[in-house]
Amino acid sequence: MTAIRPGLCSVTFRALAPERIIELAADAGLEAIEWGGDVHVPPGDTVRAAQVAKATTDAGLAVASYGSYFRSGVDEQLTPVLDSAEALGADRIRIWAGSVGSDEATGADWAAVVERLQAAASEAGARGIGLALEFHSGTLADTAPTTLRLLEDVADPGLSTYWQPTVAASVDTVIGEYRALAARTSAAHVFSWWPAKERLPLRARDSLWTRFFAEAKAVADPPRDALLEFVPGDDPELLAGEAAALRAYLGQPG
Repeated sequence: MTAIRPGLCSVTFRALAPERIIELAADAGLEAIEWGGDVHVPPGDTVRAAQVAKATTDAGLAVASYGSYFRSGVDEQLTPVLDSAEALGADRIRIWAGSVGSDEATGADWAAVVERLQAAASEAGARGIGLALEFHSGTLADTAPTTLRLLEDVADPGLSTYWQPTVAASVDTVIGEYRALAARTSAAHVFSWWPAKERLPLRARDSLWTRFFAEAKAVADPPRDALLEFVPGDDPELLAGEAAALRAYLGQPG
């Protein structure tokens, strides 16, 4: 069975330079980094992307993915995002399913997002790059059923989804959501927010993460990456402990 890689989202430390993030991730025993497109690797800046890619691999780390803010269904171009992902050496780009939640979406909203996702998946696939939906509120991929509906409607094997615990939902609820999406989940964003958006250490929700990783490791095709996203107080000094907890959940030696 394929092992799940422990990694880090660079957006965890937006205020830090890529070189410092790489150093922190390597020192913490992580294996991969998802580079964000809002600060660290802007869309279309292929020179910066290539520099970050080299620094990442020189440190013995992998580029997990490119964390973009491309929103399907609105007037945004995917080509600059693909250019940066390609220069970064990323084979997966995180994207967003529009900008309207599923409970407010009209039929026209759905049609626009599906049509744009189909075109985007085709454009990305021509470069050997997959796309993955951000499983997030305020988009059409805000519940497991709507995410599955999108994946089925788009009907492109190059489109997968991320999973992350829904804010304020119970452990049973979020595990159920993962089970529903497991076969199409390529990565997980890992964080402990409770009871709403309060950032806690991973171990504060041990019952969630113990169950999640047991589930994830049991499926035939587990998520490739488990990416730490956010730490309490955005404090870089806490990354080592959070990474140790993540690696323990994955069964890796400390």
